Amino acid sequence: MGSYQKYEKRKRNPDPKTSALLVIDVQNYFSSVAHPILPNLLQTIQLCRRASIPVIFTRHSHTDSDGGMLAEWWNGDLVMDGTAEAELMPELEKLPEDMVVGKNTYSAFRNTRLEEQLREMGVEEVIVTGVTTNVCCETTAREAFIRGFRVFFSTDATATWDLELHEATLKNLAFGFTYFVDCKRLREGLFGNQ
Repeated sequence: MGSYQKYEKRKRNPDPKTSALLVIDVQNYFSSVAHPILPNLLQTIQLCRRASIPVIFTRHSHTDSDGGMLAEWWNGDLVMDGTAEAELMPELEKLPEDMVVGKNTYSAFRNTRLEEQLREMGVEEVIVTGVTTNVCCETTAREAFIRGFRVFFSTDATATWDLELHEATLKNLAFGFTYFVDCKRLREGLFGNQ
């Protein structure tokens, strides 16, 4: 039983006909945070592909001129576009048809066409996975909810540097923004006992 269940307010399964999987910022720069969840993340991606749920990756990076507050906040330690650190981790097995959304802030929606692309695809629900739980994943989940998407947040295919931060995000999101899934619940929700 996952510790997230103590925070869970409501339960629901994603509808594969109207869902998309968002894989947030699983890039070489964040590999030390992503490696521990990689088996669960890969299983989540495989389950979604099997259910014909589109898989969308985000890739966070900056140019010399667009760091803004993030450059100040992180003391200039940014993921720079065009570097190996900015690339998606090769273990993800991205397919040619998978969409990649470039972004330069915490939200996958800000200054991108993600919302329009999801609407054009008929998506009403998003499943959020990736790194980091408490920064880009949480910001994207909250913004998806505010934009009218039903949000499912993976508890075992998201990660951050600190368990307390992960738990704090789960508690906040359960209160007002997201339903929870993990690999087991997602498999059962999409395929029953198959």
